[in-house]
Amino acid sequence: MSIKQTDERYVAHTYKRFDIAIAAGEGSICYDDNGKTYIDMTSGIGVNSFGYADPVWAEAVANQAKLLQHTSNLYYASPCAELAEILCTRTGMDKVFFCNSGAEANECAVKVARAYAAAHKGADYYNIITLNKSFHGRTLTTLAATGQENFHTKFTPLTEGFLYADANDIEGLERLVADNKVAGILIETVQGEGGVNALDKEFVQACERLCRENDLVFMVDEVQTGNGRTGKLYSYMHFGVQPDVVSTAKGLAGGLPMGATLMSERVSGVLGYGDHGSTFGGNPVCAAAAISVMNRMDEAFLADVAAKGRYIKERVEQAGYPVSGLGLMIGIVPKKPVSEVLAACMENGVLCLSAKEKLRLLPPLNIPMDLLEKAVDVIIAALG
Repeated sequence: MSIKQTDERYVAHTYKRFDIAIAAGEGSICYDDNGKTYIDMTSGIGVNSFGYADPVWAEAVANQAKLLQHTSNLYYASPCAELAEILCTRTGMDKVFFCNSGAEANECAVKVARAYAAAHKGADYYNIITLNKSFHGRTLTTLAATGQENFHTKFTPLTEGFLYADANDIEGLERLVADNKVAGILIETVQGEGGVNALDKEFVQACERLCRENDLVFMVDEVQTGNGRTGKLYSYMHFGVQPDVVSTAKGLAGGLPMGATLMSERVSGVLGYGDHGSTFGGNPVCAAAAISVMNRMDEAFLADVAAKGRYIKERVEQAGYPVSGLGLMIGIVPKKPVSEVLAACMENGVLCLSAKEKLRLLPPLNIPMDLLEKAVDVIIAALG
């Protein structure tokens, strides 16, 4: 059987795949099993921070794999500790819990908020406010946190205790806090799956203010926006706020499964021995990969990400199409169905994504300018 036939026969039908099989890649370029070349503007949905088979990343992974691939969290291991120090030092956070995915990182965030509220206000203060059009994961609890009804319908009853506010509606958010027993507020500063919609700075700051005034836990979901994607190490740094909890994954380990929940000193002590765990969390190989990624994201690199994002935005807006997002997390409103734009881009050697009705771009953060310019030419032609 062909790759496609074998996949359709044996892999659960939970993904509607594009009709290509990617066989190999190098940097921002990948190749299908027929040898066709593509510029990848998806980076595995924001995962391959430095593209395919990056040599520095690959060397870090290979060296660690030859030394120690897994120990379990019953023992100390250097890569886990080193990565935790890097993340805390660069964010001002106090502790990190490592896991395998964004959904798991968000599950931990919810547990932290509820544990803090139970200790300081009472066990009945368990509600978490999230936003309509948000997306926080596919476990039953993170589906409940997701403010999109279409993700809920097949899987009820979901975990209770989630309330939804409209993005940028400060008065509505204030009413929810006043009328309910709330543990915390969880937001994405840019709603990725919800349409690549950046929140207003005033609203993000209002979320933090309400948490401080009411002794709530302020949480920012940086699963897609984090690890340099928006031109800052974490996107909340654009908004002049300091969260109590930051959840992240995707690009953290540059292509290997790793999630992290960063906790401020205010909340880092609420989880004790046995309160939470993850068999693969802090895996040495994944941690080594993440150290390689983090050590290359200095201020000059992040400024370059921001500049590339501005280049795309200016080119596409000059062509007459509205653009949303931050850095290299970009949404474009087409004038025809986004499926047609995706198909035209693919036909002409550029891979893109969608988010609701928008074209979504998440290229490797280090994509060379010549490839970026070529990709944008193809995208604008496909839009037109």
